[in-house]
Amino acid sequence: MKNGDILAASLAICLSTALVVTFAFMHPEYMAVTLIVYFLSIIITGTLVFIISMIYNKRKTSVDTADFVKVIEELDSEFIVWSDDFNYIRMNKCIREHLGLTAEESGTKEALKKAFAIPDLSANTITQITSGNFQSTFNNSQNKTVNINWSTSLFKDFRKKHLYLSTGFNMTELKKMRTNLASANDFFNSSMELAEIGVIMSTDRKNYAASSETVRMFNLDKNSITFEKFRNLIHPNDRMYFDHAINSSNDYSDVKKIELRIKKINGASYRWYSFRYKSIKGTDNTKPLFGGAFLDITDEKEKDILIERLAYIDEVTEIANRNKLVTMGDEICECSRTLGYSYWVIVVDIDKFHIINDTCGYENGNNILRNFAHILYKFVTPGGLAARISGDNFALVLRDYGDDDLPLRTAKGIQEEFSMLAVDNFAAVSLTCSIGYSKVPDDGDCFESILEHAEFALKTGNGVSGTICRYDPSMHDSILGITEIEKALALAIDSNELHLFYQPKIDLKTGKIMGVEALIRWIKPDGTIMAPDSFVPIAEKSRLIGKISEFVLNEGCRQNALWQKLGYPKIVMSINFTSTDFYQNDLKDRVLDALVRTDLDPKWLEVELTETIALSDIDFAVGQMNKLRDLGVKLAMDDFGTGYSSLSYLQILPITLLKLDRSFITDIQNDNIAYEIVSAVISIAKSKHIKTIAEGVENTKQEDILRQAGCDYGQGYLYGKPMPAEELEKLLRADM
Repeated sequence: MKNGDILAASLAICLSTALVVTFAFMHPEYMAVTLIVYFLSIIITGTLVFIISMIYNKRKTSVDTADFVKVIEELDSEFIVWSDDFNYIRMNKCIREHLGLTAEESGTKEALKKAFAIPDLSANTITQITSGNFQSTFNNSQNKTVNINWSTSLFKDFRKKHLYLSTGFNMTELKKMRTNLASANDFFNSSMELAEIGVIMSTDRKNYAASSETVRMFNLDKNSITFEKFRNLIHPNDRMYFDHAINSSNDYSDVKKIELRIKKINGASYRWYSFRYKSIKGTDNTKPLFGGAFLDITDEKEKDILIERLAYIDEVTEIANRNKLVTMGDEICECSRTLGYSYWVIVVDIDKFHIINDTCGYENGNNILRNFAHILYKFVTPGGLAARISGDNFALVLRDYGDDDLPLRTAKGIQEEFSMLAVDNFAAVSLTCSIGYSKVPDDGDCFESILEHAEFALKTGNGVSGTICRYDPSMHDSILGITEIEKALALAIDSNELHLFYQPKIDLKTGKIMGVEALIRWIKPDGTIMAPDSFVPIAEKSRLIGKISEFVLNEGCRQNALWQKLGYPKIVMSINFTSTDFYQNDLKDRVLDALVRTDLDPKWLEVELTETIALSDIDFAVGQMNKLRDLGVKLAMDDFGTGYSSLSYLQILPITLLKLDRSFITDIQNDNIAYEIVSAVISIAKSKHIKTIAEGVENTKQEDILRQAGCDYGQGYLYGKPMPAEELEKLLRADM
C-alpha cells in the first residue's frame, strides 16, 4: 500500500476512535462494553488490512477473492471489500446474514446500497462513507432493526480504481440499551405524573432540584427553586413545620411526614399536601442529601371534614377543641426545641358562667361562648391557635417575639372586649374572665404539663373574678394542705349529707323510661344544694373521691334493687366513675361486691365513662372495661365528641351505649352540620351494635329529629331535671 493510503486509513481509524470514545464517555454505563468491542474491531481490521496489503504487495495484478474469503468470512463482525466502480463487491458471512443474501447476491450494487442503507451511490455518498464514521440502519432478514457504524479504509489503488475495506461496528444492542434507559426515565417521570407525586431534593438545603410533576404542581418556571422562594408558597401557619423538617439535618431515621398548605406561584388559594421527607448521610464521594415527596391530599381532607370536625372542632363555638390544642401543642413544643422558638399559652375561664346559664338560659349561654371565641380569634397571631378546652374554659397560643408584656396585654384586651358584651339580654350580668398563662418551652417538659401549669396559675386566683396570673413554680407551695372546703366535705361524707338525684332516660320509640343517671349532690344542713362541679374536683385532688364513688355505686345499686322489689318497671341505673376510681386495680371486685350486697342483676347497672378517662391509657382502659363486661355490666361513653373523640375508638372500646354530647343537640334543628355529624355517628354506632342516647334534649323538635335519625334514647330537661328518688317514682308509676 502507498504511504498516502496508510495515512488515510490511519486518519479514518483515529476519527472513528474519537467518536466511539466520545460516545463511551457520554454513556459511562456502556463504556466498558463499547471500548472492548470497538478495539477488538480495530485489531481485527488492522490485521486484515495488513494481510490484504501483504497479498497485494506480493500479487500486484489482481484481487484474490479466495484469500479474502479465507481471512474474513467467518469473523463475527461485518466486513465489506468494495471498489468505487462497484465491479468488485465482497461481503462476509456476518453482513450477508443480516441482509438475508447469498454470496452471489451480495456482490451487487443493490446489495451494497442495502448494507449502507442509502438510496444511491453517488460521488457525494461515497465521500460520506469513506471520510469517517458512517451509520446505517436497516431491517434484517427477521425484520428486526440493525444499527451499524461503518469505518471505511482505502487500502489499494488498482488500475486507477480505489478498493475499500468497510468494517462494521454493530450498535444495535447498545442503542437498544440506550433506548431502554430513556424509556425507563420516561416511565419513571410518567409514573410520578400519573400518581401526581412531586419530588424535591437538595444537597445544601438552600437550592432544590424539582421533578417535572413538582414544576406542574406549583407552577414553577424551571426544575429548581430556592428554599426562600418555596417557603413563601407555604401557608404562614405551616412554615414552622417545614422549617423544622429542613433543620432536622442530623436526623437520619425513618421517613417522616407532615401536612402542609401550599399554593402555586402567583396562586391565591392553598391546597393540602402530604410531605414525606428523609435525610441521607453523605459519604467520601457524595454530599448529604435531603429530599421529599409531595402528594395532594386536598380531596381526602374534604372527604374527612365531618370526622375532622368531630375530632378537632368544638361545635358550639366552631373553634378548635382540647384535642386539637394538645395535638398542635405537641408539634409546637418539638419545633420550639429544634428552632429555638417560644410561645405563650394563655388559659381563660369565664367567671361564674353557670349563673349566666341559669339566669339567661342555655341558648344565650351558648351565644356568650361563641362571641367569646370570636374575641379570642382577634388576638391569634400566625402560627397560633384559639381553642375551647372545656365548658367555659378557653386557651390561646401565641408566638413569642421577645415581648414579655404580650400575654398581660393580651389578657387585658380580652377582658375589656368581653365586658363590652354586657348589653341587651346580658345587661344585668357582670361579664368577667380570669386568666392564667405559662411559656413554651420554659414551663414544662411537654405541652400538656405547660398547659396544666397555665391552668394551675388560673386557679390560684382563689375564685376572685378578673384575675390575671403567670405561672411560677413557687405557686405549688402556697396551696399545700387541706382547704376549708376539703375539711367541710370530709365532714359532710361522715354526716350523710351526700344524696343521689336521678335524671330519667327515655326510649324514643316507646316514650317510656328505660333508665336513669345517678348524680351526686351535697345538701348542706341549711338546705343549700351543692352541684358536683363545686366539690368533686376538690375531692379528686384528695383521698375523698374514693369514699364519694363508693357511696354512689352502693346507693345506686340499692335504690334500683328497691324499685324492682316495689314492682316498678325494671330500668338501667347509670353511675359515673372518676379517672381516679376507674384506674384502680380492684374496680371489678368493688362493683361485684355492690351487686351482691344489693342483690341487683348486673344487666341493670351501667357505668358511664368520659372520653378523657377512657382514652388516657387505652390499653388499661380496655382491660378494665372488659372485666366489667364479663360481669354483665353495661358500659357507656359519656360526652362523645368533646374530648379526644375518634370514631376509630368505637372499634376498640367494648361499650354498649354512646352518649352524644349536648353541644351537638342544642341547635340541631337549625345546624345542618350538627345534624350530619349526629346522623353519621348514629349510623356507625348501629353498625357496631352500639345503642345511642342524646343528652340535652329540651324540646320536641329536637326529639323528632333524633328519632328520625335513628337515635335510641333521649335525656334532658324535656323529660325531667335531676330529681330525688321520690319524684322519680311518680314518673315510674305513670309508666306502669
